[in-house]
Amino acid sequence: MESLTPVMIADRLAATGYLADPELATVTFLALRMQRPLLLEGEPGTGKTALAEAVAEALDLPLVRLQCYEGIDATQALYDWDFARQILHLRALEASGGAGEVEEAEKSLYDERFLLARPVLAALRQAPSVLLVDEVDRADDEFEAFLLEVLSTYQVTIPEFGTVAATVPPVVVLTSNRTRELHDALKRRCLYHWIDHPGLAREIEIVRSRAPEVADELARQVVTVVQQLRSAEGANALLKPPGVAETLDWARALHHLGVAEMDLESAAATLGALVKHREDADRVRAALDRLLT
Repeated sequence: MESLTPVMIADRLAATGYLADPELATVTFLALRMQRPLLLEGEPGTGKTALAEAVAEALDLPLVRLQCYEGIDATQALYDWDFARQILHLRALEASGGAGEVEEAEKSLYDERFLLARPVLAALRQAPSVLLVDEVDRADDEFEAFLLEVLSTYQVTIPEFGTVAATVPPVVVLTSNRTRELHDALKRRCLYHWIDHPGLAREIEIVRSRAPEVADELARQVVTVVQQLRSAEGANALLKPPGVAETLDWARALHHLGVAEMDLESAAATLGALVKHREDADRVRAALDRLLT
């Protein structure tokens, strides 16, 4: 990695529209310099996935994304064989009379042209690259153990093919919404950062950076309302408080309606961009009069 500093990292991320605070810029710098995976935890919508995308753009590296889900296994993350093409290859050998040597025919089935690289293998082969392991908390213990092994050596062994090692370790970003606790072994392999929702001033900056078409007063009004919704407690608390992504969606939705300053009617009409549960929409709609004063 070239001679970057935390301030330079923050500046490069800002150039992509991602505003990182000094702590996040520093841990990102350290992950790059120390070639360690970066584990980001936080509420949904706080910018964890967006950081990996911004790092890839800022460093001009390919982004490879592995979306985790319940039941994902090593095969779906690593590689598979193109069975359809292998069968066609066998038929072609038979038709040409080249299938006489069984051992050679079998060996030819596991040629690189039939290898389907899944995200982890693709990231190792494309290095340098950015590997985003998104929502790793959705996967199970066995998958965590597999990830730990790969992230310790940055190489994988394919029995029929051989070992594939990254010439340069990829920049690895893992995200978690903390739906379950990750194992200590995986955490120890990573640098860690918890991403909070931004404060009022920073979120206004984010809207102005990511959605410059939105009027300044509208950006301020949108963020002020969202900040109040996140801080609501008790009966007024939302099932799913809006993240920064929803803030941006709401600001852009209002802008597309030609709104320069939010009013009760336009706010109520665009709530579908902000909240995604009927109960939350009802709570927000009932509180709009108070929130807009």
